[in-house]
Amino acid sequence: MCSYITEKTAIFGSAKGRGGWMSVDTAVVYYDHPVHAQLDHALNIDIVNSRTRERVAIELSAASARELVARIQAALDSGEAIHLGSAQAGPRSGAPA
Repeated sequence: MCSYITEKTAIFGSAKGRGGWMSVDTAVVYYDHPVHAQLDHALNIDIVNSRTRERVAIELSAASARELVARIQAALDSGEAIHLGSAQAGPRSGAPA
């Protein structure tokens, strides 16, 4: 059974798609049947340029997605501690999440 539960957020960055690098402004995340990955269900992430409708799609197993979340958090924590100084580590003002 499909849940159709979708999380969507504005983002700021770039992604490399079929035609090369593009700016991206939206992330859509959902847990459902994948299109390509050989899984019954997957965490699906679409990184999108809403103006051109170009996207980069990712389908991950639940375990892989959880590990990726942990590695993203670890990289942000260490990178901010090193580059911003541990007293300043945390969300940056003025930059979209």
